[in-house]
Amino acid sequence: MWTATTTTATRAMALPRALATQTRLASTTKLFINGEFRESTTDKWLPVRNPATNEIVSEVPCATPEELNEAAESAAATFKTWRNSSVITRQNVMFKLQGLLRDNMSELAKLITLEQGKTLADAEGDVLRGIQVVEHACGIPSLLMGETVGNVAKDMDTYSYRMPLGVTAGICPFNFPAMIPLWMFPVSLACGNTMLLKPSERDPGAAMLIAKLAQEAGVPDGALNMVHGSVDTVNFLCDNEHIKAISFVGSDNAGMHIWNRGSGNGKRVQSNMGAKNHGVILPDANKTATLNALVGAAFGAAGQRCMALSTVVLVGEAASWSEDLIELARGLKVSAGDQPGTDVGPMISREAMQRAYDLVESGVQQGAKLLLDGRNIKVDGYPDGNWMGPTILSHVTTDMDCYKEEIFGPVLVCLEVDTIDEAIELVNKNRWGNGTAVFTNCGAAARKFTFEIEAGQVGVNVPIPVPLPMFSFTGNKASFVGDLNFYGKAGVQFYTQLKTITSLWRNSDADVLKAATVMPTMK
Repeated sequence: MWTATTTTATRAMALPRALATQTRLASTTKLFINGEFRESTTDKWLPVRNPATNEIVSEVPCATPEELNEAAESAAATFKTWRNSSVITRQNVMFKLQGLLRDNMSELAKLITLEQGKTLADAEGDVLRGIQVVEHACGIPSLLMGETVGNVAKDMDTYSYRMPLGVTAGICPFNFPAMIPLWMFPVSLACGNTMLLKPSERDPGAAMLIAKLAQEAGVPDGALNMVHGSVDTVNFLCDNEHIKAISFVGSDNAGMHIWNRGSGNGKRVQSNMGAKNHGVILPDANKTATLNALVGAAFGAAGQRCMALSTVVLVGEAASWSEDLIELARGLKVSAGDQPGTDVGPMISREAMQRAYDLVESGVQQGAKLLLDGRNIKVDGYPDGNWMGPTILSHVTTDMDCYKEEIFGPVLVCLEVDTIDEAIELVNKNRWGNGTAVFTNCGAAARKFTFEIEAGQVGVNVPIPVPLPMFSFTGNKASFVGDLNFYGKAGVQFYTQLKTITSLWRNSDADVLKAATVMPTMK
């Protein structure tokens, strides 16, 4: 079992290297190519900072073209044998992997908190939701079952197989350093593919530990490769001839670039992008439960979730709940993610924090009312962190920048309408369609909402309706472009292609123990 403390976990796959701009040493993140953790030969390095302190905790290499090519060649060579491994062999690897992940959940969470900033409890949830996808992949024998029809014609049968594609690629965001990699490579490998995975350059530590655990679980050398970098690495994954499919989660601009470039090169692409998720609050909803759910979904993980409930639509008399909402949000503790009692950790970077500040200010300038201002807060013991406390804007309209843009910070924007029909119309006019939720005690209203709303994932009194892996992550509209959705049945379909066989074995050609004495009729 490979375990380590937070400090040594990053360093266990990294060698000391002097920073060009500082006198102290920082660890470096290694590449993982053909089963080997190795130091990159690049001269281009990106800093990994602890968002609570802005101290550099590691450096990430921008992999060289030679290193990227070696990773792709390794994956292509391994595919030739891995594709022919039995489905039971691949299932057993997934069983072992989920066990190792559970055993190392605490260490993974510490790495996530160190590099990404979210609370330890939230980081463990990050890991757990990824483990659930691995556990679903343990059912791969059933998931890969094809179809058969016997006697489609005389002595003729037709049947289908789900076959692996080849080398696949995964490009991951910063906000879920464990869950998103685990959305990607376990399903791909269980289907018989190999993969090049690019963790976020902002927080690669958890993915690197997961690679180590995958190796321990029996993933063969070359089946999973970890490569690092930014634009050049992404473009390589979009262009390389060996790569047949690309999975991406991240921003709109990057997602559309990957979709256009990858698809233009004939690759399958699944791209989960931006969102503006609305919570519609009907006045008959359970007030206490609804406010608790709303505050948790809006401000948890510092609002840095693609399924964060960042927009509330208060229907009718529910508009009077604003004061209670403010008091509940004001009570959240903002601090470093490893500090006891922390509810809201830091944002990932200074740039992300400033962008959120600016969008809040734009809302005020455009006529919104600032009910709770979390900008420029001070956190004891952490003067240099990327801090933004819970922030609430009311009287927001759909033409304001704070509504039109995904803020991706601990900011809740509030709109008011008179009826559920107006609320549904408002949500459906938004260009994104990742998720939404309705809070009500009326079954008829809930059913009307779920059938008429256009968002791909809908919660009824559930603020973040991300489905478990027996279903698929079904964001739609501008939140998703691609062939098929992540994990679940759609994920297996994305990472496989159908092969249909029609065979003819004439019954008359079978060995016959009794001689025929009648005149042949040539039927």
